[in-house]
Amino acid sequence: MMAIAAGWILVLLLAGGFALDRTLTNLVERNFDDQLEYLLNAMIVTAEIDLDGEVYFNRVLGEPRFLEPNSGLYYQISAPGKEGYPSRSLWDNTLTVRQEADDFEPRFYDSQQFADEPLRIAQRTVILPDSEARWTFAVASARQQLDDQIARIRAILAWSFALLGLGLFALAVLQNWIGLSPLRRVRAAIQDMRSAGANRIDEPLPLEVQPLVEEVNALLAHSERQAEEARTHAGNLAHALKTPLTVLTNAATAHDPKLSDLVCRETKTMQRHVEHHLARARAVGRRASGHSRAEIWPSVESVLRAVTRIYERTRFDLDGNQNAVAAMERQDLDEILGNLIENAAKYGGGSVFVTVDAEPSSSRCVIWIEDDGMGIPEEEWPRIFDRGARLDTGKPGTGLGLAIVRDVAEIYGGSVSLAESEDLGGLLVRLELPRAGDGFD
Repeated sequence: MMAIAAGWILVLLLAGGFALDRTLTNLVERNFDDQLEYLLNAMIVTAEIDLDGEVYFNRVLGEPRFLEPNSGLYYQISAPGKEGYPSRSLWDNTLTVRQEADDFEPRFYDSQQFADEPLRIAQRTVILPDSEARWTFAVASARQQLDDQIARIRAILAWSFALLGLGLFALAVLQNWIGLSPLRRVRAAIQDMRSAGANRIDEPLPLEVQPLVEEVNALLAHSERQAEEARTHAGNLAHALKTPLTVLTNAATAHDPKLSDLVCRETKTMQRHVEHHLARARAVGRRASGHSRAEIWPSVESVLRAVTRIYERTRFDLDGNQNAVAAMERQDLDEILGNLIENAAKYGGGSVFVTVDAEPSSSRCVIWIEDDGMGIPEEEWPRIFDRGARLDTGKPGTGLGLAIVRDVAEIYGGSVSLAESEDLGGLLVRLELPRAGDGFD
């Protein structure tokens, strides 16, 4: 920012200085030329032709420097075939004027014909009364005075613009220092968070950086939630694995003859616990992206193809909105639907009915999974989603499937609930998921 400010100040001052220098220089030169033209016109007005056809002044010119040799102000009157009429100040010198096409207009130009004395010449061609000759009147003045004035103007411009540039740059530095001070305060607040243990930026800051502070605080809160969830997962997993490990340790210590069967059973339980917490961890990590999309209909079809191979005698029906899209990862959607549809086939009586977007008027996408089994008593509905809860212990399982469904759905901002199926008479699982485009916490 400092380099850009300095660059623009330099460019603008150079451009402005050049323009002002040309303007003032032209004004000084124009004023100098006006003085020469005044003397030139005075000479033409007082010039006459004598009886011999030569030019003379009918009165003395009012400029004494014309009479002082080498005074720096000269004049000369000349014509083809006529004797020249120079000023006394020329002494033994002669002005060499330009022989240009005569248009009887005054001309101004610089000349270097005198050594060490640059001249500014004004000349004009006229035809005097009683003469047919074209007389060239020329007035020359040393440029020293003009050049000194221009040099003084340029010196004043240089110092003025240099001071102006330094002042502007100092103001730009001050402006940037004051303008960026809130960011330095944010940096100091973040340093305090690292060194003093603060978990938020609470210092009042200007409105310009308040959105940044809010985003930083939101990021910190998000990180805290993720860390807390990670600690919870680790604690839950350790607690879940503690009982199987204790059983295995006790059996191994007692040299239980059924140790191999016990190991198989308990390792499957531990594997299921690990899968449960890995599913939650994956869902939390994917949720952070905030751009997940999964088409529900293809996911249901894929799960039904897999479950049909296991439960060949069960009839599966699918209906609903084929274009419904949920705001979650496809793998997590498959995990949820796989658990629910497999449970419906396992505990149902041979029929499973899946309805996609069963409540089109709802702001969320609702999926119904119904079966024709014995159902679950309503008083048992609240605890069926607890980890390890199993109402039918006669069939294999760990009681973690519905817990995975509930946890993953809630991570994405959805929910799962139970009801009685009016059509099939068994259990109805109502899965509610955010539609693609809806936000979730």
